[in-house]
Amino acid sequence: MPRATQARDAATNYRMFCAGCHGDNLEKFAAKQWMEEAGTASVERSIRNGILDIGMPAFAKTFSDREIKELAGYVKKGIPADRALLKPAVTAEGIVKSEEYNFVIDTVVTGLEVPWGLAFLPNGDLLISERKGALHTFSNGRLSAPIEGLPPIMAFGQGGLLDLALHPDYDKNSWIYISYSALDTTSEKRTGSTGVMRARLSENKLTDQEILFIGSPSTDRGHHWGCKLAFDGKGYLFFGVGERGQHFDFPQRLDNTNGKIHRIHDDGRIPTDNPFVNTPGAIKSIYSYGHRNPQGTVIHPTTGDVWETEHGPMGGDELNLIKPGMNYGWPVISYGINYDGTVLTELTEKEGMEQPVFQWTPSIAPCGMTVVTGDRFKKWENNMLVGSLRFDYIERMVLDGQKVVHTEKLAEGIGRVRNVVMSPDGLVYIGLEEPGMIVRLVPVE
Repeated sequence: MPRATQARDAATNYRMFCAGCHGDNLEKFAAKQWMEEAGTASVERSIRNGILDIGMPAFAKTFSDREIKELAGYVKKGIPADRALLKPAVTAEGIVKSEEYNFVIDTVVTGLEVPWGLAFLPNGDLLISERKGALHTFSNGRLSAPIEGLPPIMAFGQGGLLDLALHPDYDKNSWIYISYSALDTTSEKRTGSTGVMRARLSENKLTDQEILFIGSPSTDRGHHWGCKLAFDGKGYLFFGVGERGQHFDFPQRLDNTNGKIHRIHDDGRIPTDNPFVNTPGAIKSIYSYGHRNPQGTVIHPTTGDVWETEHGPMGGDELNLIKPGMNYGWPVISYGINYDGTVLTELTEKEGMEQPVFQWTPSIAPCGMTVVTGDRFKKWENNMLVGSLRFDYIERMVLDGQKVVHTEKLAEGIGRVRNVVMSPDGLVYIGLEEPGMIVRLVPVE
């Protein structure tokens, strides 16, 4: 949960700490007696002490007495006069049970196609990318018009506008990082490669655009682009690039960017200690190789470990612990087979090639992953959440060091999970396909 380190106005505090459960327009409160009472004493008490039986935390250590009083007044004044307009997120209906928590699945944004990237801006707005090539902010219950200033995008097959990440020092530099399928405008044919850029957002336009990475070679294939973005807290940006469906051509060679995990500085420079900077003919940004289609990348907030999920063929999806210079084996070793049922390789292990920490057979199509932080799902702290595109659920993975010791399926039937992220107020936000929407998990007692 973010901590109020300096005085903020009530509207800002509401958006940062309260809107995640109670709605951007205060529409998700349940009608209660305190709404009809004079003054704000009851509301102040709830903010200060919390309401544990519905999962509302106490904010006595987060806000000053003045901020609590002003926030209570903001809430009382903003509640719709017509109580019939209230649509509480926490109700007796639709409660989902899990091993550690009961929660509700609360709809946040609808009307999207394929939402891919999600990033929370410091003011509480949600930045959303759609694979078709549209970038939006979601603020006060409204989806913005498409943001201008994106580069040429090859929105074809699995390609398009992909992931989003904020610079760790966004408050100081305002950099937004974007991965995308970069259309090769110099080619007569439609070809593209995975790209990474950064820009700033001003008045619904991207400014100061800088291209940091363009993959090579460019191909006309429409699948296996990667590409999730993750900062490690040391100024390095990690991201995975798929092998573009050419598994015998790219993953085991170092002279191309495909089928690799890459590491660059925040401005695109190559770290001098990258594992292949002194290897003749190698792409200098390569951090690891032998990957098929990385669809999740996350830095563990406690250990600093780099974790990655990738799609196998038919079977053999992987959770990998990424180490510098290591070969993860594709397509020489795999726990999967070809989609037509034929054998791809007889080998599941080979000397000099890394084994997955965990593998899924049958394939779940893991896509998007996060590590649980904050106080709202405290019992899940440091667990990984991995979305399943194929089987429509979230996999909770409990780690003991660098081993997975327990798993649990959450929210089965929720829809094709494209992304999973933690919000600043500690809720789990999920990007879904078919239909395209954003939902969140809200814990209840």
